[in-house]
Amino acid sequence: MAVPFWVQDAIFYQIFPDRFADGDPTTDPPNVQPWGAPPTINGFQGGDLRGIIQKIDYLLDLGINAIYLNPIFQSPSVHRYNTTSYYEIDPKLGTLADFHALIQVAHQNNIRVILDGVFNHTGRGFFAFTDLLENQEKSPYKDWYTVLSYPVDAYTPGEARDYLAWWKIKSLPKLNTTNPAVRSYLLGVARYWIEQGIDGWRLDVPNEIDDDAFWAEFRSIVRSINPEAYLVGEIWEADPRWANDTHFDGLMDYPFRTAVLGLLGKTMPASAFASRIEAVMGMYPRANTYAMLQLLGSHDVERFATLMEGDLRKIQLGFLIQFALPGAPSVYYGDEIGLEGGKDPDNRRAFPWDPAAWRPGMLELTRLLISLRKRLPALRRGSYLRLLADDARGCLAFARVLGDEKVVVALNASSTRRSLKIPVASLGMPDGHILQNLLGPGEYYVTGTELGVILEPWTGLWLA
Repeated sequence: MAVPFWVQDAIFYQIFPDRFADGDPTTDPPNVQPWGAPPTINGFQGGDLRGIIQKIDYLLDLGINAIYLNPIFQSPSVHRYNTTSYYEIDPKLGTLADFHALIQVAHQNNIRVILDGVFNHTGRGFFAFTDLLENQEKSPYKDWYTVLSYPVDAYTPGEARDYLAWWKIKSLPKLNTTNPAVRSYLLGVARYWIEQGIDGWRLDVPNEIDDDAFWAEFRSIVRSINPEAYLVGEIWEADPRWANDTHFDGLMDYPFRTAVLGLLGKTMPASAFASRIEAVMGMYPRANTYAMLQLLGSHDVERFATLMEGDLRKIQLGFLIQFALPGAPSVYYGDEIGLEGGKDPDNRRAFPWDPAAWRPGMLELTRLLISLRKRLPALRRGSYLRLLADDARGCLAFARVLGDEKVVVALNASSTRRSLKIPVASLGMPDGHILQNLLGPGEYYVTGTELGVILEPWTGLWLA
C-alpha cells in the first residue's frame, strides 16, 4: 500500500473550525462570543462548515489544494477532542448535508479534505462512558475503558484516579483498544467517513494506542475503500516506527519546526540545522519523507509570528524554508497573514477578515511561494542537496533537483548583510550560467564553479 501519489504535490491548509469563518449564524450557540473576541477555553465564536464553503474562493486564490480540519464531530467543547458522537457532525458546525456540500465544493475545485480522528479517548458524554457512569460495575461497556476502581467519578475536581484518561484529564477517558468491540467500533468510524468522501485521516496522539496490529488494520480498511487516502500521524518526535507501509504515510513534522525555530532564534547553527533536517529525512523511506506534513504552526503551539516576535523578515524566511524543502507544507489558518497568538487558547484566535488587520506582504509572499511550488516539480519531487553551511555568518544554501530542473535556495539567518559564494559544481552549472530570481527581479551568474549572491539580513533567495 504505497503512499498516495498526490501527497507530495499537496499544500495543506489547517482549519480550526470554530475560528475560521461564521457562514451560518443560526447554528451559533446562544452565548456565542463576538467574532474576534479574545479566545477562551470554552467560548464559541461561531465558525462552521458553511463558513469554510463561503471562503473557498479565498483558499483557491491562496493556492492550497488540501484542507486538514480539526475535529468536527459532536462534542461539548470548542476544540472537540472530547467526542460524544463519532457519527454526527457537531450541530454548532452544521449538518451532514453541510459536510457533504463542503466535500463537493472542495472536490470540484481539486481540493482534498482530511479529518482529525481522535480514537485514543472519548468525551464523558460518549454513550459507552455515560453508561459506565450510570451503571458502574454493572455496565455492559465497563470494558470499553480501563477502570482502576469503583465507583467511577468523572466530575469532581482533580485528576482521573479511578480510570485511565489522557494525561489524567477527567474529561478525556481513554478507550481500551484491546477490547475487540472497541476496535470494531473505531474501525467502523474510520470506514464510514471515508465512505462519506473524505480523503484521509490525521490521527490524534496515535502513539497512545501502542498497538501496531490496530494501526495496520486501520490502514487496510481505509485503503480498501479509498486507495488514495492519506494517513498522517501526530507524532512529535522523529520515529521511523510510525511512517511506513503498516502505519502512516507521513507524520506531523514537529522536528522540522523545532529546527527552523532554532535556526531563526540563533540557537542552532546553519550546519546543525542542515544536519538535523538531513538526519530526519534519512530516517524514512523516500516516499514517506515526501509525505510529511511540514508545519510551522498548529493548534497545539504558539503562533509562528509570535515566536518570531512579529519580525516580518523572520516570518517570511521561515516560510521560504518551509516551502523549499521536501514534504507537504501545511499552513495553519491565519499564519499566511501573520496572525499572532500565544499558548492555547490564544493560538486559536478568530480569523480577522478585515485586510487592514493583515501583516503587509505576508499573504502575497505565501501566494507566490505556493504558486512557485506548484509550477516547479523540483520543489515538490526533487532530490535535496546541501551546497553551503556557514556557521560563522549564519548562512545556508541547498538545491532541489529533478532532472534538468534545479532550484538553488540561499538563506541568511543573521542580522548582517552577507555576500556568499555558493559552490555549484555538483549541479553541473558551467561558468557564465544565468539563474533567475524567482521571488523578484534580478539575475545571478555562475563565475567559475561558484554562484555569487548578496543577501540582506534575515532574507532568502530562490534561484532557477
